[in-house]
Formats: sequence, structure tokens, C-alpha cells
Amino acid sequence: MTPLTCILVLGAGFGGLEAITELERRFRDDTSVELLLVDAKNFFLFTPLLPQIPSSYIEPRHIVQSIRDIRRDRRFRFLRAQVTGLDLTQRRVSTTVGDLPYDYLIIALGSVPNFFGIEGREHCFPLYSLEDGVLLRDHLLDLLEHADHESDPERKRTLLTLTVVGGGYTGVEVVAELRDLLFRHVAPRYGGIPVEDVKLLLLEAGPEILVGVDPKLAARARRKLEQKGIEFRTGAMVTTVRPGEVELKSGEKIATGLVIWTAGVRANLLLESLPVERNNVGRVFVTPELHLPDYPRVFAIGDNAVVRGAAAEQTVQVAPVAMEQARLAAENVTRGVARLPYRSFDYKPKGMLVSLGMNDAVVNLMGLKLSGYGAWLLWNTVHLLKLVGLKKQFQVALDWSLASLFPRDTSIIRRPHRCRFCHPESGGA
Repeated sequence: MTPLTCILVLGAGFGGLEAITELERRFRDDTSVELLLVDAKNFFLFTPLLPQIPSSYIEPRHIVQSIRDIRRDRRFRFLRAQVTGLDLTQRRVSTTVGDLPYDYLIIALGSVPNFFGIEGREHCFPLYSLEDGVLLRDHLLDLLEHADHESDPERKRTLLTLTVVGGGYTGVEVVAELRDLLFRHVAPRYGGIPVEDVKLLLLEAGPEILVGVDPKLAARARRKLEQKGIEFRTGAMVTTVRPGEVELKSGEKIATGLVIWTAGVRANLLLESLPVERNNVGRVFVTPELHLPDYPRVFAIGDNAVVRGAAAEQTVQVAPVAMEQARLAAENVTRGVARLPYRSFDYKPKGMLVSLGMNDAVVNLMGLKLSGYGAWLLWNTVHLLKLVGLKKQFQVALDWSLASLFPRDTSIIRRPHRCRFCHPESGGA
């Protein structure tokens, strides 16, 4: 009896899900190959729409899709388990439910927030997962409830100063979404929150926001958001976060009611145990064929990997790059099983899309550069089409439609995070 060839994919994000579905397509009729996808979560999160959760623009469950629903009648198996160790020599992956042997491995474990060693990270609200989005939403609404009846004018202004750290795609979209929520929905309904007391601040340690975006479009995005009242501070490196305060490297202290952290990510910490070279954010260096040096049957993709010597646009941490790498990794695994030579990675960026809030966006798609309402419609269309499943597409489209016709839901769903600044009586987080 011919032994099974076991192909293991770790992680069900953009890269891992694309890899397993491509492998299933290639090995659908080959019963000698076993396909297994492993993730601690049993759903796929459509992260490009995550900034719309804190602003109550869409419902949290509408941007997640069950892996079981995605799998349907596909031949791959799914195991919900936490990966705890990688043994490349023995070709074995340790998980919370036991060890898994493999013949070929694709590592797509995603990333974790990078706080760059700042003090007080526990006072920040990161935005990288669905739970982050829901926690941030409820904490923001709790903050607004306190600001509404705050009698001290100075404290009220501090509570209504919302700070976003990080000027990348997520940071810009988050601050634009907050502006829509506060100016369009909160101020008219909270009698104790004057618009003039609301301050939205984005801090970026580098010299520019939206690095990697066409410079003219990035400048246009900044100009438009500044016209809407959002303040940008570049060259502003955060070193310390305290309840109600952000301190910069320059020594300046900024009073703030909320700090949202979108300043960057680092590779899954599990990769630190691998006997391979990594860059300064923990991503392993891979060959042009996307496998680890000295381990031709172990591939790493997306936020977990960086191709040595590749151009900057081929290593940026965005979904299209991860998906393109996933397709090539799946093809090279297929070629490996058939004892054929691997192919090299060659990614050509197709463009970028950044939402600037309701009715506004900047888009550079296949050479077409747009801004304004038309760009916003294109942004919505592209993201709607990329959602997995007709049900989710319908739910998000309905959320968007209802949000333009009716007030956003500002109900606090769960007990908010209690910090000393919002709840002095609590004595701590």
C-alpha cells in the first residue's frame, strides 16, 4: 500500500486559506495525498474591513466566515488547534491536541502586534483581530458615555481626544472611520459632546503616512482628512503610554482619552524557535521559491516570510502578496510531489485602495488613479467582491446601506475594558 503524502498548512488567514484551496484544486482526485489545515480559530477574518467595526459601520460577524462553510465538500480536513512547536528535522508540528507529522509544510501563521518596546502597551487598544475590534468599539462607546456627562471642560476635551498610532493603511482608515462616527452620529445625539471638543490625532513615527502608496495619492489623502479636521503628526515616535496620556520621544506629552495602536506587526512568535535567519520583525528569510534555506519541503508565506533580495513591493505585508505567495507555494508543493523543479516568486503589484471614510477614498488600481466619491464606490465594490461567500457579501452590503439611512448602533454589547482613566474608582485595568 502506497503511504500517504501529508501536506500541512498552518494558519487560516489570507495566505493559508488560499494555499489550502489551491492545493485541494490540484490534488482533488489524488487520494494518495492528505491535506490538513490547522488554525486556533474556526473562521476566516476579512481584515480589510476591520476598521469599520469600532465605528459601528458593520456588524462584527459579517466579516468572518466559518472554515467549515468555506470547506463545504472540498477534500481537505480542518483541525482547530493551537500550534505550539515546529520540529523541522523530524518533520513534526506540535499542537494543543497532539503532534502532526508532515511531508510538506506551508507556514502561514500570520502576525502579532509590534509595540516596538514602548512602555505602557497595556493601555493601548490594538486593532488586529475581531476581538480587538469589538473591545475597541465598546470601550470607545463607554468613553463617549462618560464624556457626555463630564462637567470638567478640560477633562471632557481630554476624553474626546482620540489618538491613533501608526500612519499605514489601517491607521488612516481607522481615524477616518472614527471621524464619521463622531461627527455624523455621536455629536448630534449626545447633547454633552460639542463637535469643537472632539479631536482626532494620528501619530506616525516616520516622515510620511501611507508609505508604499503613490506619493501624490498619499498627499491627497492627508490633505482631504486634514480638511475634515483630523490632525496628523509625522516624525512623532511614541515611547510611553499611560492612562490618559501619550509621551513622544521628543518628551512632549499629549493628553488623550484613547490610544489605538496600528503601528505595525511582527511575525508570529513561534517562528523564533526555527533554526533559520530572520529579519528585525521576526519574518524568516526564504528562497525565491519561498521555502526555507536547507528545508526545501518547508514553505513560509505572507507576514511570516520575506524573500531575500526581493524588491520592496514584493515583501509588503498586505493580503494580495500573501495570496500570490500562497498560490506559488501550493504550486511548488505540487511540483515537489511530482519531482519537478520549483518555480520562483515574481509578484507585480496591481494597486492599492484606501478608504477615507464615507463617500471618499483614494485608489490606484492597475494604473487607474482616482479619489473622491468614484474611488469610494470602487473601494466598496472591490472589497465586497473579495468577501468569501454570497451571504457575507449581502450582509455587508446591507450594513453599508442601512448605515447611510439610519443612525449607527451605539449600544455597548459587552462589559468594556475598565481603565483608571475612564473609571478612577476601579483602581486599575
